[in-house]
Amino acid sequence: SPKFVRTSKSTAEVCRDAVDTVQAAKGPPGQVATLILPSDVSWGEGGVPEPAHDSAQPAATDDATVQAISAAIRSGGRTAILLGGGALRESALQTAARISDHSGVKLFAETFPKRMERGASLPAVERLAYLGEMALLQLKSFDRLVLVDSKSPVSFFAYPGKNSCLVPQTCAVHELSSAEQDATLSLKKLAMALGADNAMPAPATLARPAAPRGKKLTAEKVCKAVGHLLPEKAILIDEAITSGLMLSKYTAGGPRHDLLSLTGGAIGQGLPNAIGAAIACPDRPVLALIGDGSSMYTIQSLWTMARENLNVTAIIFNNACYSVLNVELERVGAGDVGPKAKAQLDINPALDFTKIAEGMGVPAVRACDPEAFIHALERALKTPGPHLIDAVIPPTLAGLKLKLLPYVLGSLDKLPQPLAHVLKRKLTP
Repeated sequence: SPKFVRTSKSTAEVCRDAVDTVQAAKGPPGQVATLILPSDVSWGEGGVPEPAHDSAQPAATDDATVQAISAAIRSGGRTAILLGGGALRESALQTAARISDHSGVKLFAETFPKRMERGASLPAVERLAYLGEMALLQLKSFDRLVLVDSKSPVSFFAYPGKNSCLVPQTCAVHELSSAEQDATLSLKKLAMALGADNAMPAPATLARPAAPRGKKLTAEKVCKAVGHLLPEKAILIDEAITSGLMLSKYTAGGPRHDLLSLTGGAIGQGLPNAIGAAIACPDRPVLALIGDGSSMYTIQSLWTMARENLNVTAIIFNNACYSVLNVELERVGAGDVGPKAKAQLDINPALDFTKIAEGMGVPAVRACDPEAFIHALERALKTPGPHLIDAVIPPTLAGLKLKLLPYVLGSLDKLPQPLAHVLKRKLTP
């Protein structure tokens, strides 16, 4: 339930209430803040200006917590740190990298970061996998997990007969800082306690993937092309769902950029996110990678992009199905699924996103092979204003391979460790 809900009682209180609502929304911690304005209060006389309030500065975690976690890390065994929220910004990432370099700590990022700074010169941080079996494999060898502005990881869906908690029972969980505390200052205190504040980890170097080749366009090739052409200071919106499985891999060594991802279970936020990013940062290119089903929840965003002439390139993965739902239907043990149930997860009739976009004033092109996609993306990045690329892909990577994942994942622990970890690296975002 929302923590901040207020109804303005008089016109004189409206400005003060609005300032308080904005302050509550900004945090710390950030939250949904609701202000209800009765019509008579809104249009009445007697409004009183209210200056913006200074943002509250969150405090670092207390010394006792820092010392306890420092002692636990020094005591031996393997430690992982799970970074989320403000801990995925540059200053916190650099400090976390010093701790990792000095103390042999493994760094993970939460599965769906609301904003993560990435690219050359920043530490490369492995994201915790979406699939619970993968996340368990990532965490199984650690004796302790330290949370920094993140929650203890749980599976995205509840599965019959499976534990929703993704932390192994043999792994102790420690919280260094909560969402109400300053993650950067807390990490700096931990680095000093460990003697890691002067560590000098090697910075990541720029490493772009080669341009994809071949006759057929696939989701993986789209992600590879994005990594190949990703511009400096780009804002990358990821709501590609299953089609974006390889996006993190192909953009990790690219130029400095920000990643904004889906943070909840409701799809449709990707295109509105792109609008917000483009308005907030008009000097930065915005690339929005969106699933075809997800895009239809907020497709009217294209009209706003055209009206405001925003520098957004929307890439729609057009595979004509809700691949993730097909996967999850099997993973929850639905058993034999009839044709009517399966039909609910297909997008039929097929969608022509070029016509949809052009009807809302956004120039669009359809790409069915890697060469056409690269040409379209190059042109969009060089031309100001909004663009849409309708990337027509087969459901092979997003559908067939992911359909096999439940069976592959179920036998990972039975495979030789080197092979299991090769699969983990290939399939983990």
